[in-house]
Amino acid sequence: METATKVHFKPEKEKIWTRDFVLICLANFFVFLGFQMTLPTIPLFVKELGGGDQLVGAVVGIFTFSALLIRPYAGHALESKGRGFVFLLGLAIFVVFVGAFAFVASIVLLFLIRIIQGVGWGFSTTAGGTVATDIIPPKRRGEGLGYFGLSGNIALAFGPSLGLALVGVISFTQLFLICAGMGLVALLLASRIQYKKVEHSEHKTATIQLDLFEKSAIKPSILLFFITFTFGGIATFLPLHTMEKGIDGIGLYFLIYAIFLMISRTFAGKIYDRKGHLYVFLPGTVLIFTAMLFLAWIPNTTVLLIGAALYGLGFGSVQPALQAWAVEKSPNNRKGMANATFFSFFDLGIGIGAILFGQIALFGYATIYLTSAGSVLLSMILYVYLYMRAKKVVNES
Repeated sequence: METATKVHFKPEKEKIWTRDFVLICLANFFVFLGFQMTLPTIPLFVKELGGGDQLVGAVVGIFTFSALLIRPYAGHALESKGRGFVFLLGLAIFVVFVGAFAFVASIVLLFLIRIIQGVGWGFSTTAGGTVATDIIPPKRRGEGLGYFGLSGNIALAFGPSLGLALVGVISFTQLFLICAGMGLVALLLASRIQYKKVEHSEHKTATIQLDLFEKSAIKPSILLFFITFTFGGIATFLPLHTMEKGIDGIGLYFLIYAIFLMISRTFAGKIYDRKGHLYVFLPGTVLIFTAMLFLAWIPNTTVLLIGAALYGLGFGSVQPALQAWAVEKSPNNRKGMANATFFSFFDLGIGIGAILFGQIALFGYATIYLTSAGSVLLSMILYVYLYMRAKKVVNES
């Protein structure tokens, strides 16, 4: 008598690469490309307008603080007005006011335009991350957000280098119009996405004015603050630091950084999904800490590029893991606020870093990166404390 053999089928994974996910990744790529092209060139533009290091830090800082202040409102608007409205509005503001850089002739006017650009950036990036979160299957969120982040990282691979290369052969006016054109492409792509309908909470209207943050996202967002603090020093002052030392390769720095950041995105999210943030955060922050020490030292181009690789691997591992942590515990009708909270602390770190480093630069650019290393060390200490406290609570319950 024959016995039936059982055939076991592996459950099919839910798809990440849907039409809408491809569109959101492409839109994210083009808006980040336009933004990243301005990142190392804005400090040079401020210098051309007659500003010093302190004004460079202030111009970068005012942008990030503007984005920071608008993010809670963006988070509420995502839940009340809808994903598409907020995303398209933010991209439209970005296009108009990056294009307006082309006609700036004074630092005062640049300040005003940077404030409004920050509003557009706060709306568009908060919405973009939320739209991606909606589209990605929950069980593959760490992996999916890693791929989504990769779209911005690819832009980072080319944006700063392209911006620096173009500014050597064309005017700032032409450069900023090209950057605005990148944002316009993102806007057209975003208009083709089918956005998820908002899930309304019965208590939302009563609390919307009182609630600025999603509580479940606070811990990973605070950790992110100490990490992005370092980015303020890199984006704002590294081109000036290498120029002062007579070291070539700043354009290549951003390329190497982005390549290794992209490499980390291919595996860090999967590790997070399978094992949790412990296996991603501490190794990633050790790499970032080491990179900061290398940037404080940089005797030559080789050390500069090693620092880029270490920073790329570290930041590329930590950032999507912290974002997945920030949104995974939040209710479905609070994903927008969780992303708003996360990116608010992202902006706060960059903004405070840029402004503080403008003052610290008086003591030498190397001091900026030693201070950054201290910030990363604080994040590691705080993480260990939070992890041990959470473990103690679990053991006692």
